[in-house]
Amino acid sequence: MASRSLEKGVAAQSSIESEFATTKGRLSTVQLDVTDENSIRQAANFVDQKFGHLDVLVNNAASGNCDPDVKTRFQVCMDTNVVGPAVVAATFRSLLLRAPNAPYSIYVSSGGGSLTRAADTTRAKLPVPSNGNAYCVSKAALNMVMLQDYVESMSQGAKMKVIAMCPGFVVSNLRGTSEELRSGWGQAGDPMVSGETILSIIRGERDGDLGKLVHKDGVYPW
Repeated sequence: MASRSLEKGVAAQSSIESEFATTKGRLSTVQLDVTDENSIRQAANFVDQKFGHLDVLVNNAASGNCDPDVKTRFQVCMDTNVVGPAVVAATFRSLLLRAPNAPYSIYVSSGGGSLTRAADTTRAKLPVPSNGNAYCVSKAALNMVMLQDYVESMSQGAKMKVIAMCPGFVVSNLRGTSEELRSGWGQAGDPMVSGETILSIIRGERDGDLGKLVHKDGVYPW
């Protein structure tokens, strides 16, 4: 489990271990800031030294920066949501390819990055913060990062299973830490659904959708 703040990561690990004390398995926490290449390399070295390989990479870091300044919000979102995940995937690639079974590289994206959905003016839209356009643009770009990664993997014999997934509009600190923003103005769903979607991917239940942007009920169009 990776966290930009090691202190917060360790606290989260302790909370999870306490809540699920009877669950099999172990958690390890590593510091990882996707906007810091040195941090990414150190995290990869940690995994290498402790485990020797990686079975699943979930590229989950994201920013929903809504700064009124256009340049600021676009730079933050692109650095965190596109450049960071691309560097993380490239850095951890060798560890994934050492896995005894075909590993998964999962990009956590968003239906907000679907050009088809964005162009559909008849579709009911979920509430978004003011100046939230940079987030959607960055997720559209992340989808292409995933697709390029998938095509490369296929050209090399499909040694790695690459996919993007939308966690859905769920309770999260992504929009902010106030109760109004966390709950998506009272409309956000249960984040447990997001975890179950990722678990279904890891179990191989979505292998027919590799190279696509999946959600709990199907596949989003590009």
